Amino acid sequence: MGRRSVNSQTLEVEIAGLRDLDLTGLRERWQKLYGRPAPAHLPAYLLLRILAYKIQADALGGLDHETVRFLDAVAAGWKKRKAAGVRLGKAPPPVPPVPARRSLKPGTILAREHNGELHRVVVMQDGFAWNGKPYRSLSEVAHAITGTKWNGPRFFGLSNDFKRPRVPTREPEGAA
Repeated sequence: MGRRSVNSQTLEVEIAGLRDLDLTGLRERWQKLYGRPAPAHLPAYLLLRILAYKIQADALGGLDHETVRFLDAVAAGWKKRKAAGVRLGKAPPPVPPVPARRSLKPGTILAREHNGELHRVVVMQDGFAWNGKPYRSLSEVAHAITGTKWNGPRFFGLSNDFKRPRVPTREPEGAA
């Protein structure tokens, strides 16, 4: 997946331009991006979303190989069950196991439902952000959400030995 150099403003303008296209325009844009005609059954709202993802993935990078393999395995399992005549319910596929070592990159969004409310935490360069406030650790975020002491990585479904974003240490005042 090649990356091209683009700033976020250019990316936003490019994606916003998709919203102005009709179905014919979206199909033409598909042809330019993918080098083949758009699937005839896709409605405009899906074409727009797929094209927006493609533009972002080309600019910022797409899914990692492990995720692609997992999604391919889920799709293959679904096709196998369907071919065997197994009734496919609406239940989501099983969640893949979390790797033993994990590094959270800035921009990663962690999501957790608690008491019927979905909470999203953004991994920042120097910690985490939740509800517009910065936190030094996931445990601080989990405590803010629940009101009780929690192991943050465990609360968000991560293993305990993930690599945290490096929080810069402050020099004591007067130290030179």
